[in-house]
Amino acid sequence: MFFIDTIELEGLGNRHYLAGGTETAVAVDPPRDIDRVLAAAARRGVRITHVVETHLHNDYVTGGLDLARVTGAAYLVPAGVHVSFARTPVADGDTAAVDTGLVLRAVATPGHTPHHTAYVLEEDGAAVAAFTGGSLLIGTVGRPDLVEPRLTGELARAQHASAHRLAAELPDATEVLPTHGFGSFCSSAQAGGDRSTIGREKTANTALTTDADTFVAEILAGLEDVPAYYAHMGPANAAGPAPVDLTPPAVADAAEIAARLAAGEWVVDLRNRVAFAQGHVAGSFNFEADGKIATYLAWMIPWGKPVTLLAETPGQLAAAQRELVRVGIDRPAAAAVGTPREWAGEDTALASFPRSTFAGLAARGAGDVVVLDVRRDSERAAGYVEGSVHIPVHQLHQRLGEVPAGTVWVHCAGGMRAAIAASLLDAAGRDVVAVDDGFDAATAAGLPVVTG
Repeated sequence: MFFIDTIELEGLGNRHYLAGGTETAVAVDPPRDIDRVLAAAARRGVRITHVVETHLHNDYVTGGLDLARVTGAAYLVPAGVHVSFARTPVADGDTAAVDTGLVLRAVATPGHTPHHTAYVLEEDGAAVAAFTGGSLLIGTVGRPDLVEPRLTGELARAQHASAHRLAAELPDATEVLPTHGFGSFCSSAQAGGDRSTIGREKTANTALTTDADTFVAEILAGLEDVPAYYAHMGPANAAGPAPVDLTPPAVADAAEIAARLAAGEWVVDLRNRVAFAQGHVAGSFNFEADGKIATYLAWMIPWGKPVTLLAETPGQLAAAQRELVRVGIDRPAAAAVGTPREWAGEDTALASFPRSTFAGLAARGAGDVVVLDVRRDSERAAGYVEGSVHIPVHQLHQRLGEVPAGTVWVHCAGGMRAAIAASLLDAAGRDVVAVDDGFDAATAAGLPVVTG
């Protein structure tokens, strides 16, 4: 008998796996904070003998090298990837014994990256699962534009061929276990479900239901902006990431927080957007700890700029630290736990701004204020409030000067990104109202929505 445990990181939209038998196991595409994997192995009572990477990751810093070092496991990395550390190079067809009757077989699946490799888990010679990384996802495939612009078309075509290879070689009942596709921007589209098999993908995956030319044209047309921090992930993974340090950061008092703000550093308030709007340290930014803090903070902050974290509780701070090390923001410059009054000091007024809904905007009159849409291009293309200004949230910090004068009513699709944008505008001294509402409510509120 075999087991497969999923380690899900919702913030980054990725899944990592531990698979094995009664005594030993393999870790697939492990996250930076390897204690999650070690705990899973301990619960199973197994020893990790192999750590494998499907590709050189672009959206997170791997824990593979550290996990292999700690456990003494063999570290399997696709042979064509250039790295600066010792590893076991893996080529198409290579196998590794995982446990009695369990074998892992490498299958070259270029497309997401040139050297991408999937791993098929075989029990007594029969394929039972395929760890497909950024190749065949649920209903879609990994995006092909993260390596080099000149290779994008070639890699898109390779994705189509790799998906067809997996579909042709594996039984329909083989479980498909991708790393990406659950919110990760490494996916070319959102996953079409939570679980899948090769048989299901043959009927549902666009790579398997369209011809190569159509597939390539559609996937290239649908590509959106790449998170800025991705440029730093590949080099970090190729160099060999250092072990993480999750000890609490240095404590900052009100004077130090003020000094860091005055120095142009980022001070990030992790509280929920409702609490932040009601009162916060002037100049601080709101990235909710329960939102996609790793993706959006790493995307927007100038790389290497010191960041101070403000949290309600030690647990909230620790969770944010853990999210951030996964994308290479290893050590906050400082942190504080408590309330905004403590962070600002007794003699400093707190900043605040109002929140509203699309119904509130309709009552106010959208034509009388600046309506700022901070959604992505594809979301905007599906419909937008007539007369609204469009600046995606990940570009806003660099384009604040383009926001027209006047009170700004800022919205996204649900509220989280609008809260980030509102905090940026508030810190810049703008009068802002955060629309904390689902975009579907715009039409119901009677606002003129342009579609098509």
